[in-house]
Amino acid sequence: MLLATFLLAATTTPLGMVVTSEHANVGNVVADVGTTVYSGDKLSTDAGGQLQIRAGAARLALLQGSTAELTDGPSAKLVVGTVQFSTLKADALTLTVQNAIVRANTDNTTIGQVIYAGKNEMTVTAKRGSLLVKVGADEQVVDEGKSYRVLLDDPQGPIGGGAPRKAGKSRFLLVSAAIIGGATIWAIHEAMESAHRPD
Repeated sequence: MLLATFLLAATTTPLGMVVTSEHANVGNVVADVGTTVYSGDKLSTDAGGQLQIRAGAARLALLQGSTAELTDGPSAKLVVGTVQFSTLKADALTLTVQNAIVRANTDNTTIGQVIYAGKNEMTVTAKRGSLLVKVGADEQVVDEGKSYRVLLDDPQGPIGGGAPRKAGKSRFLLVSAAIIGGATIWAIHEAMESAHRPD
């Protein structure tokens, strides 16, 4: 019985808490403010919805029409949609999309955004600070104010069984910075800054 109690406690350690929610769910249940989230929980938002959680030194926000799954770390796997995150440390949160990893590049306040439409590419934007993106053995630092389109399949490999892509093609394609969801990003930034203001 003691062993069963220990194992149950080990698998139910909270990762964080819902801090804002509108038309959003944790699993199949409406995500109320104050709801505790755990590893394995699926977070989702409907059209016009949004959800923000606090997990240690990180904040994670899902914009409308998005789905993500939480895992230990803390980390989150983006299934589809748009997420924005803010961290105070490089290891505070890891975001995965297929075989890619996105996280803060330094131990400074960092705000990032990832858009994934469920295909073999995503768009990564560094709103504040820099981000580190790794896909297999390839990696790229995304500097503040920059946005990259990231290919998740092998740019050297064939497309749909056809001819190989041009040799030397990079996974990381610099694009103009995407100004998307600024209000949500600002809310994350303000919330994190307020935690460091003296009373």
